[in-house]
Amino acid sequence: MVHGPVTVITVEREYGSHGGEFAHDLAARLGWRLLDSELVTGAARVAGVDPRHAAKLDERLDPWYYRYGKIFWQDPVYAPATTAEEKMLDSGRMIELIRQQILDAAKHGHCVLVGRGSACALAGRPGCFHVFVYATASAKKEWFARAFPDRAEQAEQDLAAFDRRRAAVIRKFYQQEWCTRGLYHMLLNSAIGTEAMISAAMCAAGLCAPAPESVAR
Repeated sequence: MVHGPVTVITVEREYGSHGGEFAHDLAARLGWRLLDSELVTGAARVAGVDPRHAAKLDERLDPWYYRYGKIFWQDPVYAPATTAEEKMLDSGRMIELIRQQILDAAKHGHCVLVGRGSACALAGRPGCFHVFVYATASAKKEWFARAFPDRAEQAEQDLAAFDRRRAAVIRKFYQQEWCTRGLYHMLLNSAIGTEAMISAAMCAAGLCAPAPESVAR
């Protein structure tokens, strides 16, 4: 249930579903701030690292050997004396920095947040409306073939792998299943088209302009 006027919309999306494009167009239609890759560059800025390094961690877990080695790095016996925790950016710190940006953005409102656990971070928060965008397997494969023609033959595997990575991040840091219907107020199949998606989401969130009253005759 959404309590109070909606001022924040989160958009989670399957890879290849055009959910990101929908979020961009929705923010433009509402005149709201869009936070998509901006969340990643913001995390890089706070951490004081190159945004390109932060982008490599976006919606990914650290490899197993890093997680194993981190156990030793955190032990003062093994930790390098010159390495400060504040200067390290791994997937754990990345998600925490992004989560803080999500919470800060929600305080100000009038924003559209794209993925990265935003529906989980703002679950149950008044004024937040959560959307999940999906697409048919054939539609996603067609998109992939156009976007990456040299890898078209492995479209199914790559699409599935990308969504597994997203799901793994949410499972680890929020203890939630990424595509659980209960996290979202609305599920949208992008097959209906961007315009229909925008209209449906705005109306469901109570953001549609009221219909003009009919003139009595």
